[in-house]
Amino acid sequence: MSLLWALVQDMLLAAVPALGFAMVFNVPARALRYCALLGAVGHGSRMLMMHFGMNIEWASFLAAILIGIIGIQWSRWLLAHPKVFTVAAVIPMFPGISAYTAMISVVEISHLGYSEALMSVMISNFLKACFIVGALSIGLSVPGLWLYRKRPGV
Repeated sequence: MSLLWALVQDMLLAAVPALGFAMVFNVPARALRYCALLGAVGHGSRMLMMHFGMNIEWASFLAAILIGIIGIQWSRWLLAHPKVFTVAAVIPMFPGISAYTAMISVVEISHLGYSEALMSVMISNFLKACFIVGALSIGLSVPGLWLYRKRPGV
């Protein structure tokens, strides 16, 4: 029961920034609820994958693929570009904590001088943030490549 409650909380809290960014990106009002729902589904699926042992990079990649697939389907139903739904939905999964920790480590190295511990924290968090951002961007583009690629001779 606690996993279900944690999942509901995670999905509700992910819907808020997805909705907010959709509003910032001037998404039409009729599509805002879909952006929030897709952000919740994506973040919730990532949370479930991580709960069952997958690392955050692969879970982010697969969740972004799921967001892309659903976004393409909704774009057909609602006659809008898939990016209307998918870009705002992926935003809550961006690695803010890893990027922030890497930046703080750089500032501390600059201020306090080099230490192996700070350098290790900086490099590991920087790489984690890069891999998550890469996983999100590649994962979001994979469904479009699968569905829209031109086949020679067809």
